[in-house]
Amino acid sequence: MLRLALLGVFLLADPVAQLTRDVEFARPGGTPLLMDVSIPEGEGPHPAVILVHGGGWEAGDKSTYIKPWFPMLTDARFAWFSINYRLAPQHPHPAAVRDIEAAITFIRDHARSFRIDPTKIALMGESAGGHLATLAGGRAESTLAAVVSFYGIHDIPLWAGQRGRMPENIAKYLAGADPLEASPVRYIRKSMPPHLFVHGTGDAGVPIEQSTSMCEKMTAAGARCEVFRVEGAPHGVENWETNAEWTGYKTKVVRWLREVMR
Repeated sequence: MLRLALLGVFLLADPVAQLTRDVEFARPGGTPLLMDVSIPEGEGPHPAVILVHGGGWEAGDKSTYIKPWFPMLTDARFAWFSINYRLAPQHPHPAAVRDIEAAITFIRDHARSFRIDPTKIALMGESAGGHLATLAGGRAESTLAAVVSFYGIHDIPLWAGQRGRMPENIAKYLAGADPLEASPVRYIRKSMPPHLFVHGTGDAGVPIEQSTSMCEKMTAAGARCEVFRVEGAPHGVENWETNAEWTGYKTKVVRWLREVMR
């Protein structure tokens, strides 16, 4: 059931979209999963982007870390859905990626109500959310128009080698699962959706090689991808807001999404 009643509809400052908060899209094991929904004015159908927050798999929610994306997508007249997912260590892999897949199914099933085109749904995530978006994009259960990963971890064994050890937060997320099975690089195939990798060259937490290596392997498999380098930028799009030179990614992302979903 589409739970929009009593949630309240809020008009943004620029009345080009309606924002509805706390729409329940799934209840795995009795845990309600909520999302915020922004739909452009007009009949549509509109292209849509599902947003996956970061937070090291164990922190964050639908309103943290990714706020710079909200006006970017609203101004470009994309519908967007910022989702919660279950967090580690209470909910280890594959709970989070299954929640993302549940969101995709819910949004597609209610495409008419949301005035979106069910064939033009993209996933976009940052950090741990970039990992999860790319993982969902590669799994057979997902059929998406595009994936945008901001400095995601795409090869967990490679990342452990780059860090000199398996970081504690991802060890909690894995909880004994095979690191390669939980890595997007495991699911590369020619038929996967187009990917845009956005990565700061000054990222000390997730080296840019995580994105360049993934794209190289996708290209070798015949899949479509592109790496957009943000010169000197550290980890975190909220940090990028402090430097105008680091915010140029917004124009790139909007143009790329329009191109692949036109």
